[in-house]
Amino acid sequence: MPVSRTPGVDRRLFLASLLGAAAGVAGLSGCAESSAATGGEGASTAPLADKVPAGTSLKITSYQGAQQLQLKLAKLPELPFAVSSWLNIGAGPDVINAFRAKSLDVANNAGIPPIQAHYQGFDAKIVAINITRKPNYVFATKPGSDIKTVDDFRGKKLAFSQGQAQGVVLLRALKKAGLKYDDVKLVPLTSNQFLTALQSGQVDIAPLGNTQSPAYLKQYGSKGARIITTDVVDLLSLLWAPVSVLNDKAKAAAVAAYIPQWAQGLVWSYENPDVWNEEFYVKTQNLTLDQAQSITALANKPLFPPSWDEAIKWEQETADLLAEGGFVKKFDVSSLFDHRFEGIAAKSVAAEYRS
Repeated sequence: MPVSRTPGVDRRLFLASLLGAAAGVAGLSGCAESSAATGGEGASTAPLADKVPAGTSLKITSYQGAQQLQLKLAKLPELPFAVSSWLNIGAGPDVINAFRAKSLDVANNAGIPPIQAHYQGFDAKIVAINITRKPNYVFATKPGSDIKTVDDFRGKKLAFSQGQAQGVVLLRALKKAGLKYDDVKLVPLTSNQFLTALQSGQVDIAPLGNTQSPAYLKQYGSKGARIITTDVVDLLSLLWAPVSVLNDKAKAAAVAAYIPQWAQGLVWSYENPDVWNEEFYVKTQNLTLDQAQSITALANKPLFPPSWDEAIKWEQETADLLAEGGFVKKFDVSSLFDHRFEGIAAKSVAAEYRS
């Protein structure tokens, strides 16, 4: 199935712009073939150590400071390792680049960045899963738009990030509406460019997170911008790490020790929305209390599955959807999961938070 794009956007440049600086246009095909050939070979299957060796440290993402704040407010026990850096990185392409530069050990992302990393030939594994049952994204229209439903996307310019959750949500919404890729114009951008693209009219539609939409409507709702909701979900929120990190026994043990606190921090923020609204959204994100409450009202209940079967099925469907559009090569996603860590998150939370 062909991929539509804005006039003058070369197919190879389209892909390269979304894969990050670490993957050049000339190397994409070779990297993809290399990754498919190895299938993650060389990844350790050694049992995880019971204790984290002294002197171990990890570099972990904390986008907008959320993870750090959750651990602090939840008053969880001190981690049995040092966190040498909390990195304010959220976008999948940025995470992959940080992995490559060895400036990051563990990241929290959606399901698509591990697929993208595989396509680039970079070996990384998923170590924890949080299932998302309700939509985290909506579709925002540019000011003055007459678009009201996904059916109206036909022929329109859509902000599309191949390497991020927003991209998969868009592709799934198009498929559900019966629209093919060549029925629309996909404009290659990363999510941090979406708001500017909407404001300038570079695109007609962009997927925005539930946390972004209240502020966008407040600023542009009076100018004709609107929000289109769907029931399309991005099922996976996950922790993942480079194979080189997971092959290090000390770091692997530290990752295993971090997973329960990651899960418990998410549960705490879900169970304490009033405190979270004030301490995170109001104090650090400069939102009003009303805006914060509108966001937490849509929050997903954290769900950590003891078995990863559903997650693997979803990840395969996502990879296949990308392959249909020619964005990646078809492959078996089971190579993306490190089953040594399966069930760790589920065991660390109450039964009601196990899907």
